[in-house]
Amino acid sequence: MTTLAMPKPRRDAGMEGMVAKWYASNTAEMMKEYVDLARRIAGELPRGSSVLEVAPGPGYFSIELARLGDYSITGLDISHTFVKMAANKAAKAGVTIDFKQGSASKMPLRNSSFDFLLCRAAFKNFANPVEALKEMCRVLKPGGRGLIIDLKGNASKEELGRAVDGMGLSTFNRVLTKLAFKTMLLKRAYTKQQFEQMLRQTEFAKIEIAENDLGLEISMTK
Repeated sequence: MTTLAMPKPRRDAGMEGMVAKWYASNTAEMMKEYVDLARRIAGELPRGSSVLEVAPGPGYFSIELARLGDYSITGLDISHTFVKMAANKAAKAGVTIDFKQGSASKMPLRNSSFDFLLCRAAFKNFANPVEALKEMCRVLKPGGRGLIIDLKGNASKEELGRAVDGMGLSTFNRVLTKLAFKTMLLKRAYTKQQFEQMLRQTEFAKIEIAENDLGLEISMTK
């Protein structure tokens, strides 16, 4: 079996302070994406489902999902700034979400707690990706499903440029986002083959990986 090269190890550190505030402001310009994703997921989940968002950042997806139904939602982020920010935004939106601080590779959560989990645009930043996948499996209920949505490591810079242009960002944030993709995020992202290699080390019963020009959607059933 061929062993694929993986991105270099990195520290498990979240965005804090002004960097987190800039990220929240930047991604707020893409709110329609969060709304559309929340509607999609709500259409797949029974009411009353327990949901975990891993690395929710400012909490936009969880808040939009909470608006749509009677779900028990938890958000787990390593960033103290994001946990406080997301909790404040949820309170202002009038929805109940339990935002916690903690690492994706060592979740402070009980076994078999969730029907569904989402990790969007964050997996490439985890210091211990295989351990994070194992933890996702651990906290899902039998038959529960996880969904990872992220940039793929072999996306071209031209594809990235077109994607950022279509995000509806301000000129300043569009320039900064393109720079972040090209200089940092693309180097951290994984290919489909690398995900397959990592997932073979977990106990998920079923795995499906969908690929598009820019990213990957990894669906995992326990």
